[in-house]
Amino acid sequence: MLFKIPTSLQRICRTLAFRLTLWYAGIFSISSCAAFLLFYFLVSQTILNRMDQDLLDKAGLFSAVLSVQGIQGIKKIAVLESRAAGERKIFFRLLYPTGEVFASSYMDYWRNVKVEASAVKRLIKSQRFFFETITIEPDHQNVRVLYHLSAPNVVLQTGLSMDTYSSFLAAFKRMFAGAMTIVVILSAVCGWFMSRKALGGLEHVTRTAREISGASLSARVPESNNQDELNELAKTFNRMLDRIENLVRSIREMSDNIAHDLKSPITRIRGLAEITLLHDSSPEAYENMAASTIEEADRLLDMINTMLVISRTEAGVGGFQFETLDISALVAEACHLFVPVAEDSGIDFTFNLEPDLILNADRGMLQRAISNIIDNALKYTSSPGNVWVYARKTFDFESKSSDYQNKSSDCQNKSSVYQNKTSQFQKNSDNRQENFSASIPVTIEIGVLDTGVGIATEHLERVFERFYRADPSRNKRGTGLGLSFARTIAREHGGDLTLRSTSGQGSLFLLTLPYDNFQVI
Repeated sequence: MLFKIPTSLQRICRTLAFRLTLWYAGIFSISSCAAFLLFYFLVSQTILNRMDQDLLDKAGLFSAVLSVQGIQGIKKIAVLESRAAGERKIFFRLLYPTGEVFASSYMDYWRNVKVEASAVKRLIKSQRFFFETITIEPDHQNVRVLYHLSAPNVVLQTGLSMDTYSSFLAAFKRMFAGAMTIVVILSAVCGWFMSRKALGGLEHVTRTAREISGASLSARVPESNNQDELNELAKTFNRMLDRIENLVRSIREMSDNIAHDLKSPITRIRGLAEITLLHDSSPEAYENMAASTIEEADRLLDMINTMLVISRTEAGVGGFQFETLDISALVAEACHLFVPVAEDSGIDFTFNLEPDLILNADRGMLQRAISNIIDNALKYTSSPGNVWVYARKTFDFESKSSDYQNKSSDCQNKSSVYQNKTSQFQKNSDNRQENFSASIPVTIEIGVLDTGVGIATEHLERVFERFYRADPSRNKRGTGLGLSFARTIAREHGGDLTLRSTSGQGSLFLLTLPYDNFQVI
């Protein structure tokens, strides 16, 4: 039966920390082995070179004695040197160029060392010296042998036992084996500690991800002051959680809003049908019920269609049909539609439009977006309030828009003052047009300024969300999609819809479109 690895051990082996530990220990061990091999090679070569130098020194001594004392002197030196170093450590032989031995030290121990005739011939030919390493039996002893031409007719063969050399290297190997065992263990421990330390941030991310559930998205990964990758990961993960939390909250709110907006017309349809059926109703009552049902159904369809347009546009499949339009005429058409509504509500509604504002746009979508903005302004402005619509080319629209935002609070004082400001705008606009007639406009700006209830700061961005209403009572008609639709259309045309408002003083909606979407005439 095969040994089964415990599940806990299998889980550890699959972790990134374990793999990093293996990599660290493996690389460190391989590096240590490579360093040892290099050191071993250098040490062995150093010792071998030292042995060769000792043999050459002795060969030089023999040559000097030979030149002074002759053959008898060199025989005497060979015996003395052999006895001094140890007859098992070194030997000497004197050879004729033919390879015949004519003198030697005590050779009982070295009798298995042969004289290679080829080596002697090689030496005679090179007129120098050379080394070789041989192994003698029966002890498998390594011997370093030198062939040296001491005189024209005398060849010196000397050999030095390599037992000390081999013993030193063997001890070095044993020491390294023990050291490597310790190195591997320490590298594994250090690798595990370092990997766990390095991956500590990932554990926080994993733990936080496990704590997150559909009911709670408030958990966050602790961030440190270290500017490393794991801290960046923690920051990115926390930002992602913030976006997810906001998205989930928006989805919940939108679901509640959708449920409320769908419930109201459906409840009215059911109520009308129930009342009509429970009472002895005339044909006229049934006709009224049918008309009301159609009206509420149209309201539902309009809401659904608006949602589809927003979704398709945001997905890039809106299917817009762009054509060259006169924005002044387009905005004027939208404004004329709301003149009766403003008059019925007792609101002073004026519009001031520069001529020849040419834009490539989808007529229906852009007109509907502008209508939504105007409708929103009229809806939240009470009598005797003011709503003013303007359209113009702008070169420095941020500073001018800021000026009109500051003026919006004054618009609620008197209608005459409001009218004076509109004529002053026209005068300033004409002057600007003269000053910059040779320039290219940066944007076209369509502004809708009202003196209505205004919007609190915390609601400024959220009013562009689907189904969101700053008025929690929902006592105003509408679906909560108008401003979201308008901003989506503006951005599809390369522009944007922004809002500046002060609660209780009024609002300024700015629909801006970039110059590269225009044909100036």
